[in-house]
Amino acid sequence: MPELPEVETIRRELDKEIIGRKIKSVEILGSRSVRRHESPSEPVARLQGKKIVQVRRLGKYLLFDLDTKDILVIHLGMSGQLLRAKGTKEPVAEHTHVIITLSQGGQLRFLDPRTFGEMFVSDPAENARRIPTQLAHLGFDPLSDQIGWIRFAAMLSSRKTQLKALLMDQEFVAGIGNIYSDEILFASGLRYDRLSNSLSPQEARRLHRSMIELLNDAIQMHGSSLADDAYKDIYGESGEFQGQHRVYNREGLPCPRCKRKIMRTKLAGRSTFYCAHCQL
Repeated sequence: MPELPEVETIRRELDKEIIGRKIKSVEILGSRSVRRHESPSEPVARLQGKKIVQVRRLGKYLLFDLDTKDILVIHLGMSGQLLRAKGTKEPVAEHTHVIITLSQGGQLRFLDPRTFGEMFVSDPAENARRIPTQLAHLGFDPLSDQIGWIRFAAMLSSRKTQLKALLMDQEFVAGIGNIYSDEILFASGLRYDRLSNSLSPQEARRLHRSMIELLNDAIQMHGSSLADDAYKDIYGESGEFQGQHRVYNREGLPCPRCKRKIMRTKLAGRSTFYCAHCQL
């Protein structure tokens, strides 16, 4: 699943490409992608003719602010891609579910082989503080909210949860998934199953710093594309941060710090990679 660095990469590219463009037409090829609406015609009517004035991100969600104060929300799910086509004559790829044609040419195409992703339009009456009510459950965004380490430490100490589970809890912190939780915990030298309320102030500060620095580093390298190549940016290019992974998907390979073997275990049905010697 694309996580915060991948979605932020896409947001920055969209910011260069589509701000100020009007939506000429919307074609829904797969109704599951707009399943929050009563019918596919509803989002079409609310999008056509509207101008995109800003693209924001909250966790793993993209938020397109329109000139009507509506917000188009897109979540890529497990395998979704948002691709930029230069013209309408470019071949439409398999699993394309939504095509948005923009003024001055070009299209945005939403692809989603596994159909876990979605898009919906949230109207102004539903938006609190420019955040759709459907996203009100999300926790803080580790980059845009920029909470300090002292507040972060207090949040950790108020919970009694294994660290990896807490980092992946979207109601606690929005945007981190399986890949970056493993990498953040390795960078901070903390085990996946340490309880959040057991951290010393120094450990909480280290975790906070590792989270911010690692996510920013991943964004600079346009995110991670794994072997399935499910993640692409809007130009169809793969990310490069997977070459910097220290533990994720590296079972049996030497730890970059101590040279002992990277271990793998299961946590809530998800593979978790860590170094038993370096992470305490």
